[in-house]
Amino acid sequence: MSQIITEALTALSSGQDLTTEQADAVFEKLFSGDMTNAQAGALLMGLRSKGEKAVEVAAGVRAALREAKLIKGINSPCIDTCGTGGDGTNSFNCSTAVALYLADMGYLVTKHGNRAVSSSCGSADVLEDLGVSLGTSAAEARDVLVRDKFVFLFAPNYHPAFGKIAPIRRELGIPTLFNLMGPLLNPARPTHQILGVGRPAIMRLMAEVLALTNVEKAYVIHGAGNFDELTPFGINDAILLENGELTEVKINPANYGFAAAKPEDVAVKDRADALATIRKVLAGKAPQPMMDMVALNLGAAISLLDGVSLEEGMEKAKAKVAKGVDREY
Repeated sequence: MSQIITEALTALSSGQDLTTEQADAVFEKLFSGDMTNAQAGALLMGLRSKGEKAVEVAAGVRAALREAKLIKGINSPCIDTCGTGGDGTNSFNCSTAVALYLADMGYLVTKHGNRAVSSSCGSADVLEDLGVSLGTSAAEARDVLVRDKFVFLFAPNYHPAFGKIAPIRRELGIPTLFNLMGPLLNPARPTHQILGVGRPAIMRLMAEVLALTNVEKAYVIHGAGNFDELTPFGINDAILLENGELTEVKINPANYGFAAAKPEDVAVKDRADALATIRKVLAGKAPQPMMDMVALNLGAAISLLDGVSLEEGMEKAKAKVAKGVDREY
């Protein structure tokens, strides 16, 4: 066993956090395939038992991105809207709708995602049904983005190194830090991000990792009703990342003129319902609670991209969703 791995596992076994240098070195070993399954399992379990810290997750992100197929040549601000998933809410695909609304408004959107894991329908499932290609390569992505203002980066196409780790994750059978990393691994390296989490306990961790991995401006959000998006059900928790600083924010939909709603108002029954609903949402013709939920998240994204207040962002978003997108789906 290498000294790097020995030192890291020894530290974790006694409940110590890894230093930046230790974390970078050990994750380099993990993603390059230089660890046995037993060592990798011990690393992931040690981190989970101790509680992952931002420095450690950021090291994992950097190592994963070194092995990823990165998108080159995007020199303008761009945004991703995504969540960790796993909130168990069976809601419509709000973050995907927000991404398409943003692109329709002329913002550059690099949407990173996958098929459904715990939900009835994932971002890849929805976009495929809408006619968006899941096969865009790293070489093609920039041109697609320039042409359409939107590109979908299907995660399995961009992260081949995760194939080495998948068997270990399956054998462990419990959540590890890799369950947190999906929204942090966009190969286009967006400058802006709306990142939703279903558990409030990890909000600050995720915000700190975004700061450590050079995202310029972001909201990490935990919605009322335990959603990984802003919702019109009550006061939402958020952390704003700007200029490397983190600020906790409460976002009350009532302050922006949104009517109160309930989680069942935005639920979909199954995959077929999810696919039908997204078309109604994009046409501006879905039930009002769904349109309000889109406007809330769209408004937050606009405030980041335009550098304006939430009030201004929400007003612009409400006007847009009332009309729907110009492109037909």
